[in-house]
Amino acid sequence: MTSQVSSPAEHADEADGAGGTGGTGDATEAVVGGPRDSAAGAGPAPAAGEGAAPVKEVRKLDRVIIRFAGDSGDGMQLTGDRFTSETASFGNDLSTLPNFPAEIRAPAGTLPGVSSFQLHFADHDILTPGDAPNVLVAMNPAALKANLADVPRGGEIIVNTDEFAKRAMAKVGYEASPLEDGTLDAYNVHPVPLTTLTIEALKDFGLSRKEAERSKNMFALGLLSWMYHRPTEGTESFLRTKFAKKPQIAEANIAAFRAGWNFGETTEDFAVSYEVAPATKAFPTGTYRNISGNLALSLGLIAAARQADLPLYLGSYPITPASDILHELSKHKNFGVRTFQAEDEIAGIGAALGAAFGGSLAVTTTSGPGVALKSETIGLAVSLELPLLIVDIQRGGPSTGLPTKTEQADLLQAMYGRNGEAPVPVVAPRTPADCFDAAIDAARIALAYRTPVFLLSDGYLANGSEPWRVPEPDELPDLRVRFATGPNHELADGTEVFWPYKRDPETLARPWAVPGTPGLEHRIGGIEKQDGTGNISYDPANHDFMVRTRQAKIDGVAVPDLEVDDPDGATTLVLGWGSTYGPITAAVRRLRAEGAPIAQAHLRHLNPFPGNLGEVLGRYRKVVVPEMNLGQLATLIRAKYLVDAHSFNQVNGMPFKAEQLATVLKEAIDD
Repeated sequence: MTSQVSSPAEHADEADGAGGTGGTGDATEAVVGGPRDSAAGAGPAPAAGEGAAPVKEVRKLDRVIIRFAGDSGDGMQLTGDRFTSETASFGNDLSTLPNFPAEIRAPAGTLPGVSSFQLHFADHDILTPGDAPNVLVAMNPAALKANLADVPRGGEIIVNTDEFAKRAMAKVGYEASPLEDGTLDAYNVHPVPLTTLTIEALKDFGLSRKEAERSKNMFALGLLSWMYHRPTEGTESFLRTKFAKKPQIAEANIAAFRAGWNFGETTEDFAVSYEVAPATKAFPTGTYRNISGNLALSLGLIAAARQADLPLYLGSYPITPASDILHELSKHKNFGVRTFQAEDEIAGIGAALGAAFGGSLAVTTTSGPGVALKSETIGLAVSLELPLLIVDIQRGGPSTGLPTKTEQADLLQAMYGRNGEAPVPVVAPRTPADCFDAAIDAARIALAYRTPVFLLSDGYLANGSEPWRVPEPDELPDLRVRFATGPNHELADGTEVFWPYKRDPETLARPWAVPGTPGLEHRIGGIEKQDGTGNISYDPANHDFMVRTRQAKIDGVAVPDLEVDDPDGATTLVLGWGSTYGPITAAVRRLRAEGAPIAQAHLRHLNPFPGNLGEVLGRYRKVVVPEMNLGQLATLIRAKYLVDAHSFNQVNGMPFKAEQLATVLKEAIDD
């Protein structure tokens, strides 16, 4: 049962900043607008024998940014995932930023080995994981040193004092303990012996010290869950399911989690807890779940295949940060999904293209290095004019580059990274949840126009998560296609034949003939085809015609006009694409809250551009294009529209911060 709730409230988002969002695979759902199932913040009761907990002050906040940080073996991503899931079930709007080493197991206790997870949750509509954490949980000296500069003065720091041994501190360059030498005087520090307390809480489980220590992240999660009144039932159920084959380990982790909650309830060091109300005004009525970009993209592909009434085929080779899509789709054979983990990138796309020839909605997933290997087969798909989705989850490059860090530097590769004139449409989602809709949109284009399509996500969106409203089936588009079933051309002598390159006059798409259909035998391959017949042709005039026709088909792809948010008649436009949407919008909100006029527009379709883009650009005296590359969209804009677009670029593997963008945009307005 649901009731109508109001549209998103307007907030300036002062602390909102850039960042990816950290994903969780949990199908945490909440019905917005309906009654809550249980009281918020209901946590574990004190252990038997304990007296009544002291009454503590509860402060109400509109938002909080928390960062968990520790060694890459400390379980920070799991801790953040669980806190995120409970926050999603509570009904807050949220956005998260996971940040972890590329190495499978970086050296313990070192700065390169630090793994962190940042979560921003609020009682209103938010866009990013925040510029700086209000609370830092530091599990060791390396985590403290790597993240301290991001914590504002007066911020809360919960530090695991057990790890601050002389050797561990020396490993990261601390000559004296930062807990004692005044380094942390500007912060509200809570020294907690997390390791000792966890071992004590688990002393009756018969675990070794090393096994017990592994649960200290659950102790920290319990403490933070008490501190911010998070639900607990979901985490306990998750732990029992995760360790179903090791019930002793499951119960030990639950005990550590409860011990952390009870520590917060009883210790004098934490005199205050905090409440952040559900974001009931941020969402339209509906059923919501927390979703990561890769999961949303996977579900979007399944939905597209169902709407097209086609089997879904994924030919892929594992690569960070795209592998989660292969993992997720492999779970859905009941929806007609087939996944093939190939021996390399070339085999993966080759199999996918073969599946497209056979009548499937075909997909291949990869990141930038894999796109380079797949380029020849993408060109073949252009020549064959078959529907194929190339999902590129971008990461830092070149070469192996930064496997776990985000970047937007594959745009020009998607546009031009093939031999010859080989145009393909390019679609880019803007948020983790938007990956669902972008996948459906990319499938629409591929199926309707018989063309390979690039879907450009990135690590920021892939690993990130936010609330997503589960759509009703009747809200999804009809993507059904008509296969060729018989002859489509009559020769001069009256003979009816099948021409594989006879085109739809509206879309210029050629017919899709499934192999084995009687009478529809036709030639395929990468050598140039004759218009209509599909026979091999080396005729110069025919080649010129086919090249121009393939380009005209892409130029004619139907994409909606670009929407411009310009409430003030501004003279400066900020134009973005892909995952920069959150930080750009947060920065624009800040400037408008200060009274500065600025317009904003965001591109989903990068090839072809929206038909009104040139007219939109012509309205403004100045156009600023923030990108996580060295100016690739700005280069395309300058070349096509002769607009002096001003680039603002960042290629440090991290998303923009809202404050950083707001400063740049303010300077552009004032210039």
